Amino acid sequence: MKNWKKWIAAGLPFLMAFSLTACSQDEAGGGQGKGDVVTITWARGKDETQESKKLVEAFEKAHPNIKINIKDMPTDTGQYHDQMVTMLSASSSEIDVFNADVIWPAEFAKAGYLEPLDRYIDHDQIDLGKYIPGAVQAGKVDGQQYALPKYIDAGLLFYRKDLIPSPPKTWDDLIKLAKETKGKGGTQFGYLMQAKQYEGLVCNFIEFAGAYGGRILDDKGNVVINSPSTIKGLEKLIEITQSDFVPKNISTFTEVETHTSFTQGQAPLARNWPYMYNLVQDKSQSKVVDKVGVAPLPAGDHGSVAALGGWMMGINKFSKHKKEAWEFVKFMSGPEGQKISAIYGGKTPTYLPTFDDPEVQKAYPLFGDKNYVQGVSAAIPRPISPDYPKISDVIQIEVSKAVTGKETAEQAVKNMDTQLKQLLHQ
Repeated sequence: MKNWKKWIAAGLPFLMAFSLTACSQDEAGGGQGKGDVVTITWARGKDETQESKKLVEAFEKAHPNIKINIKDMPTDTGQYHDQMVTMLSASSSEIDVFNADVIWPAEFAKAGYLEPLDRYIDHDQIDLGKYIPGAVQAGKVDGQQYALPKYIDAGLLFYRKDLIPSPPKTWDDLIKLAKETKGKGGTQFGYLMQAKQYEGLVCNFIEFAGAYGGRILDDKGNVVINSPSTIKGLEKLIEITQSDFVPKNISTFTEVETHTSFTQGQAPLARNWPYMYNLVQDKSQSKVVDKVGVAPLPAGDHGSVAALGGWMMGINKFSKHKKEAWEFVKFMSGPEGQKISAIYGGKTPTYLPTFDDPEVQKAYPLFGDKNYVQGVSAAIPRPISPDYPKISDVIQIEVSKAVTGKETAEQAVKNMDTQLKQLLHQ
């Protein structure tokens, strides 16, 4: 695993241009001195594991002058988001640090809810080049870093090692293998994915479009979706969803239908998030234990691309304890915090050296698999925009029409281009 830099260097630019400003020790929060104990509040979704407890214990031991109060937020991401917006729009200082879905930073930064982190990063010389690039980029808005990555999710290819000796390298390879392998080893289908009209379809679309060089927005937020590359990617997605090697009701599939079918041995190939690996290895519910490998998603003309999922950490702009909040964010995103999250929470690290840690690999052997690291390292953020929820709605509707045969790829891309430009006033 010590060659992670070589694995990701060729196809993944490190997207790490920073606008850093020097600051004083007091401004940057560079360490705790003697004095009164400060309590800060950390908001995060309900944690069924030992991760949060272990993180707080380790942090408080290293920082005796800072205590962490945990505020449980709703498990439902939408409800969590809405509660945060309600608090922050009222300039509340109730929360100091909070976990944020990767699609939130742009919205929250534009609204003035997040403290910019560049000066803290600069002062403490945090090397963001050691992190998965797409995860860092998700917290960057208009050239400034507003959030740091806590853990990552990324689209991956799962394949049956007993039926397929080595995973397909390209989408055309996958189509060929899916056709050839369908029906073998008790399978019913050749490939599984998420094609229902919801956020999962957006992620699949981004992966196909990106694999052929297509993008939705450029770095300045301009709509650039209407291109031959995007159309080609969508055409490949349509080819698969309308093939005879996917379930006839593939347009109803979310992650749940995908993992249910795959763990029952119904397909040799499937696209899903990392969580599925634990399910396929669970003897109480899986018929394919020890038969499954993981790999980066197949490549198109432009390479392999995975949609980025996961969570970030940000500091409330209205916090009265920003120095202490930064110390906690730095700890959670740093070597010790990432190790604790990996071992006790099963969270995929974003700090790349964590994958090399023997204790991490012992706790989760998947994290020691170079194919897995390559797969998650290929992740790219969804469009970074404060209007992302509305952008997603447009994409969901038009791509759904395309994969169900109601529109051609060209028509769908043209419609998205028109609607997104209207939405973003371009």
